[in-house]
Amino acid sequence: MECVFGLVGNGFAIVAADTSAVHSILVHKSNEDKIMVLDSHKLIAASGEPGDRVQFTECIQKNVALYQFRNGIPLTTAAAANFTRNELATALRKNPYQVNILLAGYDKETGPSLYYIDYIATLHKVEKGAFGYGSYFALSMMDRHFNSGMSVEEAIDLVDKCILEIRSRLVVAPPNFVIKIVDKDGAREYAWRESIKNADVPSA
Repeated sequence: MECVFGLVGNGFAIVAADTSAVHSILVHKSNEDKIMVLDSHKLIAASGEPGDRVQFTECIQKNVALYQFRNGIPLTTAAAANFTRNELATALRKNPYQVNILLAGYDKETGPSLYYIDYIATLHKVEKGAFGYGSYFALSMMDRHFNSGMSVEEAIDLVDKCILEIRSRLVVAPPNFVIKIVDKDGAREYAWRESIKNADVPSA
């Protein structure tokens, strides 16, 4: 029951994701960070099969770093999104990745941006987006409350409303969420929203 969503505000982009690692009827852990820092000013949030999600996002992260190392300049957010889409499209005809992505970034020239990339390599630049079962509720809340000039405080309040709605309405709702932000000061973790913590296992 994965939930990944994000939005663009006034000078920043925010991405939130659940932190549950689940297989079948088992919850393996409740603190799995599904939002990776691509570079100093980019975030990539992914949902999908755990193996594909981890392998693909790490592959993109290393290739973005390699490009910067070789050329001395970082990829723009649009270029990183198009590279990611191309990798998914190439894999689609060989060994597809079951992974959906929200890529957020900040560029000096163009400001913040958010890109929606699904598992069949569809790419769209959006102001708000979501994946997973939680998207039914998150998109509804964002349609009602989102506006393009939101401040950080207003955006966080909207993210909290989305999380509350998911927890209230989704039949098997994830308990914990992580929120990350990217702006002119860089990409960083903003907050966790936890309702349960991983219990320490006593030693035998």
